[in-house]
Amino acid sequence: MKEIYESLIGHWVTLHSLIAMAGLAIYITSSHSLHLRRHPSASIAWVVALVLLPYATLPLYLIFGIRKVGSGHAGNRLLAAPAQPSDLASLAMRTRQLAAIMALPAAAAYRQLALHEDGAQALQALRGMIAAATRSIDLSTFVFARDALGTEIAALLARRAREGVQVRLLVDGIGAYLGRRTDYRSLSAAGVQVALFVPPLRSSLRGRTNLRNHRKMVVVDGEWLWCGGRNLAAEYFEGEANASGNPPWIDLSFDLRGALAQQAQQQFEQDWRFATGGEFAEARASAAPEATPGAAIGQLIASGPDQKDDTFYTLLISGFFISRKRILIATPYFVPDPTLLMALTLAARRGVTVDLLMPRRSNHRLADMARHHALRELTAAGACVRFLPHMLHAKVVVIDDEVALAGTANLDERSLFLNYELMVSFYEPGDVARIAQWVERRQAPAERYAPQPPSFWKRIREGLLLWLAFQL
Repeated sequence: MKEIYESLIGHWVTLHSLIAMAGLAIYITSSHSLHLRRHPSASIAWVVALVLLPYATLPLYLIFGIRKVGSGHAGNRLLAAPAQPSDLASLAMRTRQLAAIMALPAAAAYRQLALHEDGAQALQALRGMIAAATRSIDLSTFVFARDALGTEIAALLARRAREGVQVRLLVDGIGAYLGRRTDYRSLSAAGVQVALFVPPLRSSLRGRTNLRNHRKMVVVDGEWLWCGGRNLAAEYFEGEANASGNPPWIDLSFDLRGALAQQAQQQFEQDWRFATGGEFAEARASAAPEATPGAAIGQLIASGPDQKDDTFYTLLISGFFISRKRILIATPYFVPDPTLLMALTLAARRGVTVDLLMPRRSNHRLADMARHHALRELTAAGACVRFLPHMLHAKVVVIDDEVALAGTANLDERSLFLNYELMVSFYEPGDVARIAQWVERRQAPAERYAPQPPSFWKRIREGLLLWLAFQL
């Protein structure tokens, strides 16, 4: 009997070792062949799990483990001209050159930028755009809720589709189930083309199920862009009409016209083809029409698995390291990786004014619990962190009053490394100032964050949560 028991144990150990070795081989091969760059904590977590629990971890890796969908080569990259001495003082010029090297669309002209002061203005602009469309409405969102706001927008889209306007609605495959599922069948019956971006149970994209489309934009007639942090749900606009009287979230969206909006329409086309055909369209850096002297210039910053580089993250690191005066940030979640945190803390230690605005309590409790390590580091370096009493969902970064980045990306590792995101980099000094002033006005009711020395168990909890930072 003892011999049988030992034999079974030996066979089990051998089988376990073989499966673990196979899992590690798949992990190493895919990481190198696909040029996958991971945070060290993520790499360690995958390796340890593959060794200890290969039976469960290997299927999970095949479903969730791949974060880039592009090819390993660089594609048609633009080589930026060497910076001239006169360019070295311009953060905007350096940002444009770095974006060009990463094959992002060239900076393009825009006009009639309208910053939406609050949800009511954002909704008014959205209604006006949908009503004014003559040819097409392309709408991409993470959440399309089945509430009063979502029902109204769905009715507007259905009416325009019945009137002969081409209407396409792209909703993330996971976000489609948040906020109660919208009646997409009725929209389709009215003529709206509906597509879900990588639905988790029906996608053929193995290994990419964990990659979510967080881009939010509406493009009308290929030349009018509405963009920002707002999902199509009541809390992002005018609040929830219920007994609790929950106030609307503080968020930033904007609309503009011109060549920059045309580039956003091209980005929607690429996302739509990917969602409907399951095929990756290699990103191309598109040339922008020559801007007239004095025209406002901006740049579309798409980031995510469809980009060879971590584009938004790279621009942040570069901008923080070369900043000279001020870094102004508004974000709902702040769970940076060590490099991004180091760039911010070094800027503060160099004498750069670093201001971070966040909600006292966001809608993601785990992210709130995980942020305190980074906030303590920042405040110790001399940065100022402020908490708003209500939910802030805006995503804004202003550097040296030369560059303002606004759009959909949070300053957490999921947004920076896993999600499909869309930011716009504004270079027009007047518009950069307007965006900075929007954040500054929200700072008035905010309270300064006062870090408390963490207990031993709080440090343990924060450390464990940071291992999961990619999922927060």
